[in-house]
Amino acid sequence: MEIRKLKPLGYLALLVMALLVLAACAPQPAAPAQEAAPAEEAAPAEEAAPAEEAAPSGRGVGDTLTILYWQAASIANPYLSGGTKDIDAAAIVLEPLASFDENGEMVPRLVEEIPTIENGGVSEDLMTITWKLKEGILWSDGTPLTADDVVFTYEYCTNEETGCGSLTQFNSIASVEAVDAQTVKITFENPKPYPYEAFVGATAPILQKAQFENCVGAAAQTCTEQNLKPIGTGPYKVVDFKVNDVVVYEPNENYREPDKPYFSQVVFKGGGDAAAAARAVLETGEADYAWNLQVEPQILASMEAAGLGQVVTAFATHVERLMINKTNPDPALGEDRSVGVYVTDPDYCPEGFEGYCNVNNHPFLTDAKVVKALSMAIDRNVIAEQLYGAAGKAVCNVLPAPPRYASPNNDDCLVQDIDGANALLDEIGAVDSDGDGIREYNGVPLKILYQTSTNSVRQKTQALIKQWWEQIGVSTELRNIDAAVFFGGDPNSPDTYGKFYADVEMYTNGATGVDPQIYMSNWLCSEVSGPWNNWLGNNVPRWCNPDYDALFDELSATADLDKRAELTISMNDMLVQDGVMVPLVHRGSVSAYSNSLKGVRMNAWDSEMWNIADWYREE
Repeated sequence: MEIRKLKPLGYLALLVMALLVLAACAPQPAAPAQEAAPAEEAAPAEEAAPAEEAAPSGRGVGDTLTILYWQAASIANPYLSGGTKDIDAAAIVLEPLASFDENGEMVPRLVEEIPTIENGGVSEDLMTITWKLKEGILWSDGTPLTADDVVFTYEYCTNEETGCGSLTQFNSIASVEAVDAQTVKITFENPKPYPYEAFVGATAPILQKAQFENCVGAAAQTCTEQNLKPIGTGPYKVVDFKVNDVVVYEPNENYREPDKPYFSQVVFKGGGDAAAAARAVLETGEADYAWNLQVEPQILASMEAAGLGQVVTAFATHVERLMINKTNPDPALGEDRSVGVYVTDPDYCPEGFEGYCNVNNHPFLTDAKVVKALSMAIDRNVIAEQLYGAAGKAVCNVLPAPPRYASPNNDDCLVQDIDGANALLDEIGAVDSDGDGIREYNGVPLKILYQTSTNSVRQKTQALIKQWWEQIGVSTELRNIDAAVFFGGDPNSPDTYGKFYADVEMYTNGATGVDPQIYMSNWLCSEVSGPWNNWLGNNVPRWCNPDYDALFDELSATADLDKRAELTISMNDMLVQDGVMVPLVHRGSVSAYSNSLKGVRMNAWDSEMWNIADWYREE
């Protein structure tokens, strides 16, 4: 879950479109490209394959394409997992109505065009958006894709018992209806300045109603065959799925482009570690593509020197961060472990927090000053420079890009301050009263269980942070969990990042697409992760603040670019300054592919598998 050189204007085009939609004007044509981050943030990256470069003609004429995701896939239904490895495994088969390309531009997938006011797809009152499906698209079983499948997908995800991980993409929708077999109309509860959330991007593809109609609600997790082998409209279909190991695909004979896909078989292999995946592409030639190469830059450079492949980097919004558990993870609590227990008692809850107040608070991490001290003790520049190189930059914000949305209010974190951290803990009375080197807060020792996925860069990051925290009197136990399990969606596993049976955990995520609204919805009170949503809620820290919810509601109704930026920055600052998470590194997505593999267009705004139909081999 971790999730190039970009041109300058596409992002602005999309957001200007939102502004113009609110003004009931036609949006300007999209500019040719977009800048995801300031140029100095992006490491040199391989240019995308030229559009005029044609692949060899013929479906399935190629050999086997081997893709290494060292975080092995555990499911091919992205609605039941927040892990990038599962979302990407599904993206080879399932498609949304529209995707984001490598420049952050929205592009049609299953529809004729992107709806706008100009073409009549968005109503002038901003209350509806209408999508027109392309004619003749078939599912891999040969049956036609229809508007009923789109409506069903909405009903599937919004059923409260499904535990849908992409629920926020369907916020503020009053209804989704099939006008006819090729037309889907979405009606919003209120005017929607940015209506391109539902069914856009790899996290919200279309499911086949005929296959999943008995898998809605509580039955969702029990539909093993459907979740592992979904029928899709994409270029390939799943023929074998070994959970937490390997997925095998073959060409979809009903794919709409008759000469695609090129490869006769795709092997999506998991397990191992990032260094081994990189080595298989860059040094031994055993694989064609390796994802998420969180490997020390010196090691990657040495591997690339072998001449068999190339490393590519793309920046978007991904941030490696520490998530702070606001609930009590004590195993003695049994079923209430790491669960937010919210009450309405006015005698307990602060004014304004009635109905939101958690009575199962973490014994010391709910104090933002404790988290502030933890943050002050960290040297982000050492982590970024030594462990990420050109693929990382020290960061203080949850949302680091595009530049309009990057807050200037938290940059003090860029300078490590051990003395200041110690002074702050002294100020709040967190002192070492018994001389064992560990401070106590209200009588509770500052002992932290800090977990993340198994990965050499992450374990080195853990070791550095443990050392710094010991200098401020905080005892730290380190734990790493196999990535396939950590980022899996199994509600019965105690080791998933969503269950969060620890005090602090570390991983990367970021926004899909260039508009921040969906991403910032992750920390709404309604998104708190817990047993009621199979631990798939996006609000993993279990933090709930009605003031944040109010800011989000205002953002949802605002199209003015300056005002949207102001609101987003305020929300970012609340997350950082309330100690919900501690940002560490603005990460570029780093992958590698063999020199013989062509057509790859590295994409940090959507799934890296977004254009796998165009990949081919040239010896």
